[in-house]
Amino acid sequence: MSQLSAISPIDGRYHKQTAHLSGYFSEFGLIKYRVLVEVHYFLFLADKKFFKVTPALKKALLAVVDNFSEEDAQKIKTIEATTNHDVKAVEYFLKEILDAHKASELKEWIHFGLTSQDINNTAIPLSWKEAMENNTLPALVNLQNRLYQFAKQWKKVPLLARTHGQPASPTTLGKEVMVFVERLHNQIELFAAIPYAAKFGGATGNFNAHHIAYPKKNWVSLGNEFVEDVLGLQRMQFTTQIEHYDNFAAHCDNLKRINNILIDLSRDIWTYISMDYFKQQTKKGEVGSSAMPHKVNPIDFENAEGNLGIANALLEHLAAKLPISRLQRDLTDSTVLRNIGVPVGHIAIAINSLEKGLGKLILNETKIQEDLENNWAVVAEAIQTILRREKYPNPYEALKDLTRGNSKIDKKSMHKFIDGLKVTAALKKELKQITPQNYTGITAEY
Repeated sequence: MSQLSAISPIDGRYHKQTAHLSGYFSEFGLIKYRVLVEVHYFLFLADKKFFKVTPALKKALLAVVDNFSEEDAQKIKTIEATTNHDVKAVEYFLKEILDAHKASELKEWIHFGLTSQDINNTAIPLSWKEAMENNTLPALVNLQNRLYQFAKQWKKVPLLARTHGQPASPTTLGKEVMVFVERLHNQIELFAAIPYAAKFGGATGNFNAHHIAYPKKNWVSLGNEFVEDVLGLQRMQFTTQIEHYDNFAAHCDNLKRINNILIDLSRDIWTYISMDYFKQQTKKGEVGSSAMPHKVNPIDFENAEGNLGIANALLEHLAAKLPISRLQRDLTDSTVLRNIGVPVGHIAIAINSLEKGLGKLILNETKIQEDLENNWAVVAEAIQTILRREKYPNPYEALKDLTRGNSKIDKKSMHKFIDGLKVTAALKKELKQITPQNYTGITAEY
C-alpha cells in the first residue's frame, strides 16, 4: 500500500502528520503492546517465586519487548494464520523464544490463567495512555501555550464585540483569546484526572483458573499489583470478561469537548479573517483558488474544523458503544477498539492545521480601529449606566431612542446627545471621555 492507494487519508494524504501514532494504534502497535503485557506478566510471576528465571532469560525477554520489530510482528501474524486467534499467536511466539533459550520447561507460565481480554484490556489502555501522554496532550498544551502568547501580545488591542452578530460592548482581542486558553486548560485538567482503567481477572473476572491452581494465593492483590505497579494502569475490581470502558468513554467525551472548543476557535478566527481583522501570510507558489488569483483562503481553520468533526463522530460512537456488552461479553468491543487511533489521527491533523493557520495570522489593527470608530452606539450602555448612577430619569430609554436601529451614530452625534443632557458640566466631561476604544472593561490578570 502506498499513500496514494490508502483508503483513509490518515494513512494517505496526511500520513506524515500521523505516522508517529502508528506505534500505538496500528496492528503492529497492538501486537507490540500485547507482547509487552505477556512478557511482564511472565516476569511478574517469576518475581513472585512461582518459578525461577535466569538473568540471561529475563534480559532476552525484555530485549524482545524493547526491540520488537515488524519482522517479529509478522512472525506472530504467520502463527495467527494457523491459530485464527491473535492473542494465542502472541503466546506461541513467546513460547518459541523460551524454546530458543533452552527454557521449554517454563513455557506454560506464558499466559498462565489468563483469557485474551486480560491481555487486550491492559495492552490497549496502555497504548492509549502512552499515546495521550506522549502525543495528544502535549500537542494540546502546546496549542494552549501558543494561544496564551497571542493573548498576552494582544492584551491591549481593543475589539468590537459582536453578540448575535451585532455590534456590542467592546472587549479586547487578548481577552477573547484567553477564553479559549481557559477552556482548553480546564478540559485538559479534567482529562488528566480520569484514570486509565484496565481489566485483569481471568475468563469472567473472578481469577477462576488462578484460584483453582493456587488457592492460597491472594490473586486479587497480585492482579492489582501487576496492573497498577508494573503497567501503571488502574485495575477495575469487579468485571466481566472485559473492562467496563466507562473511563475510556469519559476520555472520549472529554476529547469531544476539547474538539468542540477547537471548532469554536476555528470558526471565530475564520470569521475574524473574513472581517479583515486578520490577514494571512502568503507563501510563494501557493494557490488560493483555481480561478480567482487574489484569494488567500483560511483553509487551515476549515481543515481543522472538518477533521475535528470526523473525530467527534467516531468518539461519539466509541463512548456510546464500548460500555455496552451482552452479559459477560460479546465481540463487538474488539472490532470497535481497533479504530481508536482513527479519531486521534484526525485530532493530530487538526492541531497541525490550527498551528499552521495561527502562524500565518497578521493582525490588521487599522480595520479593527475602523470598526470601533464606526460603532459609537456601543458606548450607549456606558452612558446610560453612569446616568443611572446619577439618578437621571429614564436613561436607558433616552439612549434607546437615540441608538436603536440608527446606523449613523458617530462621535459627533453622541457628544451632541451628551451636550443636550440636563446634567453638570463635570458629568458631561466624564461621559465624553468614554470611547469605543477605551470602553473595554476589566478582566482577571493573565
